[in-house]
Order: sequence, then structure tokens, then C-alpha cells
Amino acid sequence: MREPGIARNYAEALFELGERAGESEQYADLLDALAGAVSADERIRQMLESPGVPKRARLAVVRKALEGRTPPGFVRWVEAVVRRGRQALLGMMSREYQALLDVKFERVQAGITLARKADPALQAEIVARLTKALGKTVVPHFKENPALLGGVMIRVGDRVIDGSVRHRMAVLRKQMLGG
Repeated sequence: MREPGIARNYAEALFELGERAGESEQYADLLDALAGAVSADERIRQMLESPGVPKRARLAVVRKALEGRTPPGFVRWVEAVVRRGRQALLGMMSREYQALLDVKFERVQAGITLARKADPALQAEIVARLTKALGKTVVPHFKENPALLGGVMIRVGDRVIDGSVRHRMAVLRKQMLGG
């Protein structure tokens, strides 16, 4: 239960550093890359999370990997994360940071599921209509699910708009059966 709050606090601290440095988007990319590397590479994850590896050694590896390649503020933030043993939350921190950027730039992430792959013109039309309806810039994440049969299902935050044929058929069936 505490982990999302902890991740949010770290993301807010990094966001503030990024804003002060005028590099909030670069920090988002760096955090996303770091979280992705830790998630994808078992050796990195074990080195960062193993109680058998002294914190000094972890910090030295982090410093060597990041210094000179990333802004000093970002390096200090990652060191603080490792010093406090919160590196397992980097993925959550990255998502929280992205949410802060979305608020700053007045954009929303939208999961858009279609029954089949949409051509670029249809994708652009969907994004344009969503942008108009929501009053914010939409960052689309398209995927396919043939089980929808047709139509579209859209998820924005915790809201779901189900305009799929499968959903319409289920509603019709329920109405016909009197349920």
C-alpha cells in the first residue's frame, strides 16, 4: 500500500529537480531508460537489489554508469534512491513521473483497442476526436484485439468507453433475455 505513495514522492522530487534545471522531459527519458534497464536485465536488478552487494559498491556502479552521461541532479537523485533501498520502485517512479509530465503539458494517455490494425488515417481521426472531446492532447497507445469483433474500446485513466461490437451484442443479448 505504501509503495505507490513512496514512488510518487520520489517522482515529485525528481520532477522538481528537472523543472529547476529546465530538463523535465530529459529526466523522464532518463528515468524511463533506467527503469527499463533494471527491469530487462536480471544482472542489473540483482546487483542493485541483492543484500549481498554493499551499498557502497552499488553506488559506485551507479555513479560510474551515469556520471558524465546524465545531468548531475539526476545522478544525485538515483544515488538517493539506491542509498534508501528504493531501486525496486524505479518502474513505478517512472510511471508517476510521466503522470506529472502529462499534467504539465495537459495531455492524457489513452489505450485504444481495435479489432484490427487501423491505418494511419483512422488512427489520426480517432486521436483528433478524442482530443476534441477531452480538451487535452491525447497520447494514443493502439493495440488490436480480434475478440472485439469491431468498433473501439478506449481507456483514459480509470474511464472505459466500450464501443465494441462484442459489448453491443452483450447488451442486446441481456435486453432480449430480460436481464
